[in-house]
Amino acid sequence: MSDNFLLAHETKDINLVGAANTNLNLEESCEIGPTSARKRRQEAFLIRQNAALFQKNLPLPGHPCNGDEFLYPNKIASFSKGLPHNHLGEVNLNAYRDLIRALSTGDPDDFEFIPLGGVTKLANPQAAYAFELAGPDSHHLGMQVPPPFSSAWSAGEVAELYWLALTRDVPFAHYDTNVLTLAAAADLSNFSDFRGPKNNGMVTTETLFRGNTPGDLVGPYITQFLWKDIPFGATTIIQRYRTTAAGVDYMTDYQQWLNTQNGTSPATPNEFDPTPRYLRNGRDLGEWNHRDFTFQGFLGAAQILLSFGPAALAPTNPYLRSATQNAFVTFGAPHILDFVARATRAADEAAWFQKWLVHRRLRPEEFGGRVHNVLTGAASYPINQELFDSQAVADVFSKYGSYLLPQAYSEGCPTHSAYPAGHACVAGAGATMLKAFFKESFIIPNPVTASADGLSLLPYTGPPLTVGGELNKLAANVGLGRNAAGVHYRSDGEGLLLGESVAIGILQDYRKTYNEDFSGFSLTKFDGTTIII
Repeated sequence: MSDNFLLAHETKDINLVGAANTNLNLEESCEIGPTSARKRRQEAFLIRQNAALFQKNLPLPGHPCNGDEFLYPNKIASFSKGLPHNHLGEVNLNAYRDLIRALSTGDPDDFEFIPLGGVTKLANPQAAYAFELAGPDSHHLGMQVPPPFSSAWSAGEVAELYWLALTRDVPFAHYDTNVLTLAAAADLSNFSDFRGPKNNGMVTTETLFRGNTPGDLVGPYITQFLWKDIPFGATTIIQRYRTTAAGVDYMTDYQQWLNTQNGTSPATPNEFDPTPRYLRNGRDLGEWNHRDFTFQGFLGAAQILLSFGPAALAPTNPYLRSATQNAFVTFGAPHILDFVARATRAADEAAWFQKWLVHRRLRPEEFGGRVHNVLTGAASYPINQELFDSQAVADVFSKYGSYLLPQAYSEGCPTHSAYPAGHACVAGAGATMLKAFFKESFIIPNPVTASADGLSLLPYTGPPLTVGGELNKLAANVGLGRNAAGVHYRSDGEGLLLGESVAIGILQDYRKTYNEDFSGFSLTKFDGTTIII
């Protein structure tokens, strides 16, 4: 099909629209308002143009990586699930080169020639090239470099994952007394470069497996937004969820692990608990993260926050000062819900660029295979000795007969690379949007905590829980919750900052689109600094 043919048809379509418009006489229009139709058209154009120029003129970031892909010719530190592998789980290099060729050219046809090892397809690599029309372009945002494969930093992260696997069924309410969580805190405190939160330089049961943002360490492990009832139109959603059966983990058998790396469908599906439960342990949270749709947690949080009424709205909301008007299309529920949804999709685009075109970091289950092959003498890889000294690795072997990282999902991780976590990017964007519209210092009424069996909610009586702190905790629960399932590392949670940047960029683009007397969006970033947009 020639370019001239396409141009002719596009011109025809435009002319048809123009012909329809000629039936309208602007001089006979019933429109009222401060500007004419022609002036309004020009103003709309300038707002869009200025927003595009603002994003275009921001400094271009670098996109450094940890260098592992170039350091190891056999690609042992690179994501390759779904491609063909040898008996050690090392990727077929010709297949990996075909993947890199397709990613380098961006040609849709090249992706159709990537050899797969089984029936599992790659997860949407071409999303890395998508353009977005509001906020920053996905390629215009940078991230810090993830930990190298051989580093003490990686060793601490992987040890945390082994402990998360061992403690999946420990109720959060029992963390202070359970022998496994006590051992996990003590063991992780011994690592030279473990970057989870600490008290006085030590990991404790109060900081164990939590996020690093303000509010993460206050109150229960699970945010109020994943426990409280959700108003949902003419009904109410009770947040008791289907979870998987206690004690059932996957990919602890080597052949099962290898088949999964080659893209074979799991031999058995997940086993489910027949009783819906409130989220009360790592297994429950991991399964919630397994089944949630993109912005589910933040849609629920928005509905809960809206139910608190005007007192929970951000002080900058212009309708809090109006004697005659209420918010609706602007600064009301439709505005808030729309922005939460649109920010999370754009955040995923930013994540997919980093995943496929920059980092290609191997997933934890792949790392677990490297650990197993080293400790069984099948291979020699430069894994930091601190990991091998961890009690968690020995305990996993004692329990399962292998050194593989036990997975909560029968299929293991999805077929896109680890860094950054898509859930973390979505969480950063969704939480940031909600902070922009709601009062972060508002204290959540009638807080609750789940019983150890997850069958009921109990009153929470600790320090006050604020909207800002609980939104940060929601971001951590969503962003780090998949660590409990074994599919992400702690540092993959850096996606929170990437998603935050996406949301801020969208708010910047929309800032000039409102007629109201509006002083700007004010919010506290994950690093604790306050900004006004």
